[in-house]
Amino acid sequence: MFKEDIKRNFKIELTQKQCDQFDLYYEFLIEYNKITNLTRITEKEEVYYKHFYDSLTLIQTIDLAHVNSICDMGAGAGFPSIPLKILFPHLDVTIIDSLGKRITFLKQLLNKLEIEDVKLIYDRIENYAQLNSEKFDLVTARALGKLPLILELGLPMNRINGYFIAYKSSLYKDEVESSHHALEVLGGQIERIVDIKLPLLYGDRTHIVIKKYKKTQKNYPRPFAIIKKKSL
Repeated sequence: MFKEDIKRNFKIELTQKQCDQFDLYYEFLIEYNKITNLTRITEKEEVYYKHFYDSLTLIQTIDLAHVNSICDMGAGAGFPSIPLKILFPHLDVTIIDSLGKRITFLKQLLNKLEIEDVKLIYDRIENYAQLNSEKFDLVTARALGKLPLILELGLPMNRINGYFIAYKSSLYKDEVESSHHALEVLGGQIERIVDIKLPLLYGDRTHIVIKKYKKTQKNYPRPFAIIKKKSL
């Protein structure tokens, strides 16, 4: 079913290797989840659609064939970047997470999946972003925080004409309304908003697609405590 939905909706025929990688991903995620809390979703079909398929919906939003570098902020168990890397091996992926247990899981997962060209960064996003401005074609954030906050963390890392894409639920409008000042300060503008329905009535998703049109000032992102106290 998953393979057929990928073919029907994304026009991509999964290879046997890719199918095996997703199977191994699921099995290792569930096994590791017994010792480290990575996800509340454990039933197989739900993992495939609410995690794997949901991650891959980016295919409907941006042409990944023209993306070389991607930064996944706070990827947790590897979503969305690892499913995307399985389908698009050319992607140079950087994953940032501040929890060592998740980095350890991802390191073992990548070894099991025999995936290379993925950099795992054990650090706070704002620390890494301060040292890596204007670096990535694409920056993603899935279930990480409110839009003004994640824009300040992520948009400084985008190259000019690169994209920041926030994975959101269908209840995104208030976040967009509260993000106008952050976008102006950080040099981004909303190019489009893409509404997506997951198969099998697994819910609605939204991608907020933001294009970087000018450089971000060097003092962004600010320390996290300041961002939390007063967002842009």
